[in-house]
Amino acid sequence: MLILGISAYYHDSAAALIRDGDILAAAQEERFTRKKHDPDFPANAIRFCLSEAGARASEIDRVVFYEKPFLKFERLIETYLAFAPRGFASFRKAMPLWIGEKLFQRDLLLRSLKEIDAGLADKAKLRFSEHHLSHAASAYYPSPFADAAVLTMDGVGEWATTSAAVGRGKDLTILREIHFPHSLGLLYSAFTYYTGFKVNSGEYKVMGLAPYGEPKYAQLIFDRLIDVKPDGSFRLDQDYFNYATGLTMTNARFDELFGGPPRRASDPLDQRHMDLAASVQAVTEEVVLRMTRALATESGASRNLCLAGGVALNCVANGKILRDGRFDEIFVQPAAGDAGGALGAALAAYYDEAPEGAAKSLLRPDAMKGSYLGPSYAQADVEARLRAVGAVFSVVDEESHLVEKTAAALAAGQAVGWHQGRMEFGPRALGNRSILGDPRSPTMQKALNLKVKYRESFRPFAPSVLREDVADWFELDVDSPYMLIVAPVKAERRRVMTQEEQALFGIDKLNVPRSDIPAVTHVDYSARVQTVHRETNPLYHALISRFKALTGCPVLVNTSFNVRGEPIVNTPEDAFRCFMGSEIEFLAVGRCVLHKDQQNEALKLDYKNAFELD
Repeated sequence: MLILGISAYYHDSAAALIRDGDILAAAQEERFTRKKHDPDFPANAIRFCLSEAGARASEIDRVVFYEKPFLKFERLIETYLAFAPRGFASFRKAMPLWIGEKLFQRDLLLRSLKEIDAGLADKAKLRFSEHHLSHAASAYYPSPFADAAVLTMDGVGEWATTSAAVGRGKDLTILREIHFPHSLGLLYSAFTYYTGFKVNSGEYKVMGLAPYGEPKYAQLIFDRLIDVKPDGSFRLDQDYFNYATGLTMTNARFDELFGGPPRRASDPLDQRHMDLAASVQAVTEEVVLRMTRALATESGASRNLCLAGGVALNCVANGKILRDGRFDEIFVQPAAGDAGGALGAALAAYYDEAPEGAAKSLLRPDAMKGSYLGPSYAQADVEARLRAVGAVFSVVDEESHLVEKTAAALAAGQAVGWHQGRMEFGPRALGNRSILGDPRSPTMQKALNLKVKYRESFRPFAPSVLREDVADWFELDVDSPYMLIVAPVKAERRRVMTQEEQALFGIDKLNVPRSDIPAVTHVDYSARVQTVHRETNPLYHALISRFKALTGCPVLVNTSFNVRGEPIVNTPEDAFRCFMGSEIEFLAVGRCVLHKDQQNEALKLDYKNAFELD
């Protein structure tokens, strides 16, 4: 059975294609349109999926949308009725869109599918999954577990904001839900908004900012904003929020409680903002731990946990869950947000219709194939594309030579663009569309932020480490292939700080080397670890292995190949433009090697101001 899954019309639209449960292709629309978090119908992603699988539209058995629009419309109406007359302005603004588009989404989907190919626009093929079931399925079915507890947390789907489920074999059963307006994701987004970052894209900045602060407001949040039960269930006091009916996340009562209006994006960050970030992070971790502990008891004998939904991208909380010890193994869907809903919708539909004897995948480390599910480019195509944009390059005849040249550039302290194989599905670059650097350099973190990524200087970078060496460098000895678990750097790799350094606070801590790998060690000695496996990415594994042979260090700095506000690069041309618009010094695309000092000066771009803050 060939099934196409689609997510669209909110943020991070995507498409995924599976055959009899096997994941063939998946990609976000933003990578093709170059519009970050693109919410539009994923026409380009669908065309890619069909092409990658060599499938005709007429061969698709099911097209599955990741949520149920009528239930979402019901929630909108009931919410405004419950809060009336508050929020009439936003109600009046939203209703024409909902009535004209969302309420008739089946027709809109069929029209959009027909524009791609009439063979897709068959009413009999079209199905609608539920939002949280799509998330849960995206985590459970690709996991290597025969049974697992499944926790899904996000802003909101139709009604659900949090759901607990149990997977056994091919069956996935939702046990309980928490409904809108009570949402852990929206609580975190409220503080994202209040600290001056964009909702639905800036939450990871709050997570990165948190270690610079102290959780001074955590008890205030527990006392006034959220009532949490021992099992992690909770309710939010809506007197402090505006998201249910208004056009902002918080209101004047929230401002009064926390000592002032929301920070404007252009305003400097101060210690108060860092303390607010630390506080909402601490509250989130406590709520999530209560949930997972209760779920561990409720799910019986299973010692496995699957996570999905936007809150599952909070890798600090994921690390706390792992170290809490209630579960032996954790699998986090790498595309945990709405993009992954496309994949989950397809998988949920397949296993719902699969015959009784159909078996769930138990592949190790998982069935996501490293999340390398996007487009790739043949060597001849790469060369033609680079010539067309005026790139100057040489071609190495063997991958081993490519590895040697790139490892030497990294060991020499250069920032390296690395464009290889199939593009990653999800928000993280995992070694195929990455900017790489030497983690031993005390200046690499700041240089990459300010001169390459053009983003806030406090933002941490992740280490890619050989799976076989991870326990020697980090307090972690499990697979973390998707950069979604934070772990402390090993004590013996840390640097003891002086009294003067310990007295520093806030972003002043940033420039103090804290370990043997300072470029990937956050101010609290933590790191967002990616374990690199020979089986899923042999070329990237070989590169890190060669870097280790040269330096003794089996770790590289790995950040996504893009600048602030830009989606991760897709094509060789995207890679070249980003190379020419930043201070990346060395670029490898396939077996093509490019040096910045050999390029045509006239092709340089001003990427620093090309994209708005994300």
